Amino acid sequence: MKYPHSVNIIGGGLAGSEAAWQLANANVPVIIHEMRPLKSTEAHKTKTLSELVCSNSFRSDDFVNNAVGVLHQELRLANSLIMFCADKCKIPAGGALAVDRENFSQMVEEKINAHELIQIKRTEINQLSKLTNDNETIIATGPLTSSSLANDIIKQTGESSLAFFDAIAPIIYFDSINMNIAWFQSRYDKGSGKDYINCPLSKEQYYNFINDLLNSKKIEFKNWEKTTPYFEGCMPIEIMAKRGLETLRHGPMKPFGLTNSNDINNKPYAVIQLRQDNSIGSLWNIVGFQTKMTYEEQKRVFKTIPGLENAKFARLGGLHRNTFINSPKLLNKNLCLKSNPNIYFAGQITGVEGYVESASIGLIAGVFIAFKKKQESIIYPPNQTALGSLLNHITRNADKETFQPMNINFGLFPDVQSKEINGQKINKINRRQMLSSQALHQSKIWSQKINKLLKNI
Repeated sequence: MKYPHSVNIIGGGLAGSEAAWQLANANVPVIIHEMRPLKSTEAHKTKTLSELVCSNSFRSDDFVNNAVGVLHQELRLANSLIMFCADKCKIPAGGALAVDRENFSQMVEEKINAHELIQIKRTEINQLSKLTNDNETIIATGPLTSSSLANDIIKQTGESSLAFFDAIAPIIYFDSINMNIAWFQSRYDKGSGKDYINCPLSKEQYYNFINDLLNSKKIEFKNWEKTTPYFEGCMPIEIMAKRGLETLRHGPMKPFGLTNSNDINNKPYAVIQLRQDNSIGSLWNIVGFQTKMTYEEQKRVFKTIPGLENAKFARLGGLHRNTFINSPKLLNKNLCLKSNPNIYFAGQITGVEGYVESASIGLIAGVFIAFKKKQESIIYPPNQTALGSLLNHITRNADKETFQPMNINFGLFPDVQSKEINGQKINKINRRQMLSSQALHQSKIWSQKINKLLKNI
C-alpha cells in the first residue's frame, strides 16, 4: 500500500472523485476503489471516472434565481473538482450548464491520476470486510451499486431494500435531423438564443404521438422490479403520458417561449427539444425523454416526430436501477453511520438526486473526514447555504418514514426572516433572490474558513 493510513473511497463517480480531491488537497491520502472496467453496469459505457450516464446537463447555472445555480456557485467557492471540469468542458445550453460528457470525464480522471496522494485501484469491493485497512471508508457507489455490495450494505444497516428506477433519454446524430422542419432556439431566447433544436408538432401530431407512446411495447420487468418506484425527476415519458393527455404538453413538450422560424405563422401545439451532447455538436439528446420502450419501438415512435423522420440514434433510451439508503434514519450529521463512525456515505446513494447534488455530498464528506484526520472540530456548511440545506435534508430534516431522493430546491432552505420589503409583501422572485444572496454570502465565508484551515489556500 502506498500510504498505510489512506481513506478508502468505494466508487469513482462524481461523489467519489470529489471526495478524493478534497481529501488529497487537505494532504490526506486516498484510495479510490473502482470496479470498472473489471465489472461494468447496465448504464455505464466507459471505464473513466465520473462518467455521466444520463443527461449531459448540470441544469440551471443561474445563481440568482435558481437553487441549482446557487449550488453550482457554492461548489466553485469550495474549489470543487467537478465544477472546475464542468466549466472547462462547457457547451452551449441556454441558461443551463451542459458539458461534453467524454471530455468532462476524461478531465476528471486526468486530474485524479495526476494527484500524488490519490491511488486508483481497479477492483470490485463487494463486501466492506474486503478492505485491507481499518481507516475511514466512504461508500460513493452511486445509483448503480453492485447487487453484492448493496446486499452487504443491507446487512450492515439492517435495511430491507435500497432501490428505485432511473431512466435514460436517447441521443441522436445531428446530421440525421431535418433542419428544414426543426429550428434552433432557446426557450425565451436564453443563452445564445439558439442553444436547442426544436421539433414542432400540430395538435393532431401531438395526439397521435401520445397514442403511439401509450400503445408502444415496453420493457418487461422482472418480478422484483414491479414494486420498485421511479424517481419523479426522471419519470419515463410513457408514465407521464398516462397521467393525462395534456401532461407532456405542459412538461417536456411545452411550446411556450418558442417561435418556429421555418413557419412563423403557425404556432406549434407542442415542441420536442434536443440539447447538444458534445462539444463539436454532432450528438444531441432529446430533453426529458427518458423511456422504457423497447429499442425497436423507440426507433419507430421517435421517427414520427417532425424533423426526426430519418433520425439515427447514437444511444437509445433505457432504465437503470438506482440505489439509496434511508439517510435520515442511518446517518448522523457527519455523513457516517450512526452504528459505525468509520463508514461514511456520499453521493446519490445518500438520497440526493442529480449530478451536482451528488458531487456536493462527496465534497462535504471529504471535508468532514479531513477535519477528523487533522483532529479539528468540524465546521459545518451554514444552514442558509445550498450545501447546508442539502446536508440537513438527508441527515435530519427529511421524514425517515417516507424518505425519497431529492434534488436541491429552495424548499429545503430555511425561509427568509423578513416577510416584507418597504411594507410590500415579498413575492416568490424576491424570496428566491434573497435566499440566493444569503446562501452565497454564508458559503463564501465557510469556504474561506475550510480552505484556510484544511488546505492553506
